[in-house]
Amino acid sequence: MCIGIPMQVLASEGDFVLCEGQGEQRRVDTLLLGPQPVGAWLLVFLDSAREVLSAERAAKIGDALLALGLAMQGETEVSHLFADLIGRQPQLPEHLCSPSQPPAVGDPACPQP
Repeated sequence: MCIGIPMQVLASEGDFVLCEGQGEQRRVDTLLLGPQPVGAWLLVFLDSAREVLSAERAAKIGDALLALGLAMQGETEVSHLFADLIGRQPQLPEHLCSPSQPPAVGDPACPQP
C-alpha cells in the first residue's frame, strides 16, 4: 500500500524540491506537476509529487494520517482529528444525484444548489 504524505516545499532544485512533512525532509521529484514555489503544499507518494494541495487540505490529510497511526497503536479516541466530519450529514457527489428523484429517507443527501 502506498500512502500520500502532505509535504511543504522548502527549496526548489530544478525538477526537484526539498520538502518537509511528517517530521522529515525529502528530495521530491516534481516532473508530474512542474515547478513549485517555496511554501507550496504537495501530496507526495514515494518521493514523487502527485498533487498540489491547499494548506487546509494538507492539514486534514495530516490529521487523518495521525489518526491512522494512533489507531494502529490501539488508540480508540481519534474523533478530535476529524472535527470537520462530526455532526455532518453525508452527501452524495453531484454526479450521483438525480435532480428528478430526491434521495430516499436515510440515504445521503445531495448537495443543494
